[in-house]
Amino acid sequence: MIRTGLLSAGLVLALGGSALATVLDGQILRQSGQGDFVILDTDQPFDVGEDNFNTDHLYAFDEDQNIRLMAPIAVDVGGIDGVIPAGEVVASHYVFFDSLNGVHYGWVEFDAPILGVAALPASMDATDFLANTQVNYISTDLRGLEQGDYVWIDEDNPARLWVYWAGSSPGDYIRVFTALSPAAMM
Repeated sequence: MIRTGLLSAGLVLALGGSALATVLDGQILRQSGQGDFVILDTDQPFDVGEDNFNTDHLYAFDEDQNIRLMAPIAVDVGGIDGVIPAGEVVASHYVFFDSLNGVHYGWVEFDAPILGVAALPASMDATDFLANTQVNYISTDLRGLEQGDYVWIDEDNPARLWVYWAGSSPGDYIRVFTALSPAAMM
């Protein structure tokens, strides 16, 4: 259990693509800005990080899909005792909020159950091998969530991730690992 707030009820962490998109949908339910949920197309190169978006949108995109892990990976939310074991087939997704100054409460839904979430710089760095997109990740040392940000897996719908983030420079960034993605197999 992470002392900074991993709660068993709802798996809450409080840290005071492709054309076959496996990020299905999302929604901002409450915010301090005028943003929408946006699924980004990774077929066209873009940069993520270092305040290059600066909008009120909640973004998500797919990274590498249906990769069998050769070694276990540590996660900050979910997993079995904080680990997704070797041999598991995972699909990787990136979710972020890069606003100038705002708050988001909303969700992102995937086409498979969420196995775990990398929400700290160390776990994100260790799983960069699952990116494999045309995206250029910049200011990677500033990724993750800050104190007061929350992310949790929905107990009733394990394919839905909830976020409560207060974003400012440089924003909030996480990597979500789902089970084998049926849409990516088509």
